[in-house]
Amino acid sequence: MLNLTDITVRLGGRTILDGATAALPPRGRIGLIGRNGAGKSTLVKVVAGQLSPDGGDLRMPRGMRMGYLAQEAPAGAATPHETVLAADLERARLLEESERSLDPDRLSEIHERLNAIDAHAAPARAARILDGLGFDEAAQRRPLDSFSGGWRMRVALASLLFSRPDLLLLDEPSNHLDLEAVLWLEDFLRAYPATILLVSHERDFLNNVVDHILHLERGRLTLYPGGYDAFERQRAERQAQLVSARARQQAEREKLQDYIARNSARASTAKQAQSRAKALARMQPIAELVDDPSLSFDFPSPKELRPPLITLDMASVGYGDRPVLAKLNLRLDPDDRIALLGRNGNGKTTLARLLAAQLAPMDGAMNASGKMRVGYFTQYQVEELDREETPLLHMTRLMAGASQSAVRAQLGRFGFSGEKATTLVGRLSGGERARLALALITRDAPHLLILDEPTNHLDVDAREALIQALNAYDGAVVIVSHDRHMLETTADRLVLVDGGTAREFDGSLDDYIKVVLAGDGATAKDEVKASRKDARRAAAASREQGLALRRRAGQAEVELARLTEQRNAVDRAMFDPTSAAPFLAKLTMSELLKRRAELESRIATAEAAWLEASEALERIAA
Repeated sequence: MLNLTDITVRLGGRTILDGATAALPPRGRIGLIGRNGAGKSTLVKVVAGQLSPDGGDLRMPRGMRMGYLAQEAPAGAATPHETVLAADLERARLLEESERSLDPDRLSEIHERLNAIDAHAAPARAARILDGLGFDEAAQRRPLDSFSGGWRMRVALASLLFSRPDLLLLDEPSNHLDLEAVLWLEDFLRAYPATILLVSHERDFLNNVVDHILHLERGRLTLYPGGYDAFERQRAERQAQLVSARARQQAEREKLQDYIARNSARASTAKQAQSRAKALARMQPIAELVDDPSLSFDFPSPKELRPPLITLDMASVGYGDRPVLAKLNLRLDPDDRIALLGRNGNGKTTLARLLAAQLAPMDGAMNASGKMRVGYFTQYQVEELDREETPLLHMTRLMAGASQSAVRAQLGRFGFSGEKATTLVGRLSGGERARLALALITRDAPHLLILDEPTNHLDVDAREALIQALNAYDGAVVIVSHDRHMLETTADRLVLVDGGTAREFDGSLDDYIKVVLAGDGATAKDEVKASRKDARRAAAASREQGLALRRRAGQAEVELARLTEQRNAVDRAMFDPTSAAPFLAKLTMSELLKRRAELESRIATAEAAWLEASEALERIAA
């Protein structure tokens, strides 16, 4: 069991952890959550021994091996496979000693220990972990220096998982992963046979991995059983109790204050009033639930444009003379909400840059509305904000010519009011910088928002606020994210970027996840082909059914017109016999009435047949 008792940490004159106490269960999978800046990373560093607390006590079982995901990405000429293998320090040391030792007895001991730790299976295990995190066989043999920082952080994660520590410390491990790798990591962590303490802001990831939630708020810790959804229910109950308790306390406070005011001056009751004054002084105020401005997202809605916003016709896009994606056929309308799926490196960002007009098509055609404005968010924009400037200066420069009230109004939409607007960017949290970047790209009310991993710096509550803002936004949205909850609640079209092109994925996000987890040789590409084949069959069946229904509707319409004309002829014969057809002129009034009733019945039958066929056609179209 890992015990934290009264842990206190002060940084830069500010108390980050204030008597934080918790007892973590053995072999538990604990999700550490809290608002941005609450001190989650600080607490993990204390547990990892990288930061000494100013007070308190940390106890863990003797000999417990800890593994902590470092923030520095590995580099050098070593390959990912070699780097991961080297993470098992005992295995590496024994192998090195076996090559140097000439003592037969020592060599025997070394090989016995290597067998005990299953060292000979290590290369295959390392390869499986790397493959799960997105490295194919060729990538596993490339030097680390040939990879971007995000991919090298995946190697660091693979090394940590491979080393199999007794306590696994993970600080937002999914930040550099795509959805496919996140799903693999979930499966790996669910089966991990030791204690896990992980920081994450992804609701689904927490629900699928952890069995306890450790909530850090105002420097204190509270442990809840269950996943994130269970935590939310329990927290809501606690908050309701808090509001009720605060109301009761306020009523009691007012009652005491009234008694003291009325009785302090009277000699007969002064003693009782003094006693109540002491009780009032001892009464600890119950913290009020505050409205957090960091949850503010409000995208300005654009003026309406006629569809389509963008059409791609057999377009190709890439860099230099090398296409990354080809044969792109896509239409984007003003009310579309599209999620781009696919592994990192398949071209999701390339497609996003094409839609944002940052890349021109190399072949084919791309047509876009001339009046369309695009807001394009990437992590690079967050990192490139000038840390020595304020949000107000950033926005003023981009909204050149706009009044200060207009500039401040746009900042206020994203929680940068008052002093926050004039705080240096370098002093803002990662989540606040992400909100500022979103405020900057939406300053001119874009018709299309393209968001590439917008949640990496946002905590769970901020992500929920972003989801609500996107759902209230009147423009089109294209989103790249590994946060399933965000994709499920904001996107209604899925586009899979895979195999050098992008196609509609015919199915739900759950269907796609099943394909990724299939592990039986099925690939997302195969699934798309199968889905498209099924879709073509269904479309052909619908066309055939539609033709039959249109024939039925046409026949009923012709029959209806013929019967209606006959009924009109009977009506004319009844009211003006001189204009009636010869065969009707011979009929008596009772015979005409009988014939009219027969025609009315046949007309009703024809109308019912026409209506049934028309409604069926509408259902097929829908």
